Amino acid sequence: MDDVKALIRDVPDFPKPGILFKDISPVLEDPAAFNAVIDDFVDRARAVGAEAIVGIESRGFIFGAPVAARLGVPFVLARKPGKLPAQTRAVEYALEYGADRLEMHVDALAPGTAVVILDDLLATGGTADAACQLVDAAEAKVAGVFVFIELTFLGGAARLEGRRVQSLVRY
Repeated sequence: MDDVKALIRDVPDFPKPGILFKDISPVLEDPAAFNAVIDDFVDRARAVGAEAIVGIESRGFIFGAPVAARLGVPFVLARKPGKLPAQTRAVEYALEYGADRLEMHVDALAPGTAVVILDDLLATGGTADAACQLVDAAEAKVAGVFVFIELTFLGGAARLEGRRVQSLVRY
């Protein structure tokens, strides 16, 4: 992953002053690097017995869909409010300035299904925790929360205490 990490671009003051944004676009634009990331996620998901992959909107879709396809398991969308067409369940979670909501179709996961939640970034852990709550509400089980990048200094993994959290790249 060191070669892949070297491709991640720092963009200062995006999306607002004082933020150092970790841009994954160069990784996605490099087929060998992107395949290395997907291969790593597939191996990790297989190791925990994943029976479904939940991708968190929106960059979790980029990684989650190919992982699910390679494993031959369902890919389930966890989306922002109002984006899913059928009946949903929702979890509200706190943001730095306000709140947001994550939704999943009520029939997306069967009880007992081993689920890996996939996203591009783990920062404070609010979105990942909401996704875990949605999986729990479906009576499925969170086999792991896997992220491409973890910003360890923000403590998101601690918020997910008791969950298996794995990251490919850490800052």
